[in-house]
Amino acid sequence: MDLLMMIKAIILGLVEGLTEFAPVSSTGHMIIVDDMWLKSENFLTTHGANTFKVVIQLGSILAVVVTFKDRFIDLLSLGRFNKREDQTQGRLKLTQVIVGLIPAGILGVLFNDYIDDHLFSTTTVLVGLVIGAVFMIIADLIGPKNLKTETVDQITYKQALTIGLFQCFSLWPGFSRSGSTISGGVLMGMSHRAAADFTFIMAVPIMAGASFLSLLKNWEYMTMDSLPYFIAGFISAFIFALLSIRFFLKLINKIKLLPFAIYRIILAVVIYIIFF
Repeated sequence: MDLLMMIKAIILGLVEGLTEFAPVSSTGHMIIVDDMWLKSENFLTTHGANTFKVVIQLGSILAVVVTFKDRFIDLLSLGRFNKREDQTQGRLKLTQVIVGLIPAGILGVLFNDYIDDHLFSTTTVLVGLVIGAVFMIIADLIGPKNLKTETVDQITYKQALTIGLFQCFSLWPGFSRSGSTISGGVLMGMSHRAAADFTFIMAVPIMAGASFLSLLKNWEYMTMDSLPYFIAGFISAFIFALLSIRFFLKLINKIKLLPFAIYRIILAVVIYIIFF
């Protein structure tokens, strides 16, 4: 086992965990790190490196499940909640989550191969970072004036579907799943925290589904030699995603999306200088 490769795997897990659910595009960061470091050092094959990214995403998904475990138990109980709580507050319904998943789910299945083959590059990430940042700034300027939904339990089916449509933008690497869906939720009158909660809950099935399809396609690259690096990256992503999610949820209503948009623009400028 190569110690340097193990350190790289852990660092990649850290990058994935810290960026997966912040609206800065984890895929974009992973592609950039890959182009700058991993492929130049022959860290796995090209397909093996892509499979590695999928595996460590599963660590981030597990972190969401742990953070929202009570919420997922409620959703899977199909509405059998405490009567008093259900009557006074309402609850987020599994059907609302499913409605939010449908648009990006359909497009993801139809265009998965095309996205993998043609959109995973530094150039496409640059475009996604900048356009996504502009979208987030617009959401921060317009959304708070139309606040209707303080918590995720007050979400409507229309809001759920609209957020699902906005999630389609995240199929473009660099745009960011959380950036597109939180911004879409805010534009639809949701608080930043409500939109973030719905985003994270909705991310689990769609990320798990995409990861499953990708693993099936690239299973041959999961060799015994590479397995220790996959495991190390998975654990690293889980730990740092767990910390990142809890930190993000505590702050999002206070700091909103503007700081992340500024970061994305700065990052895009730095990447442009380095690569172009």
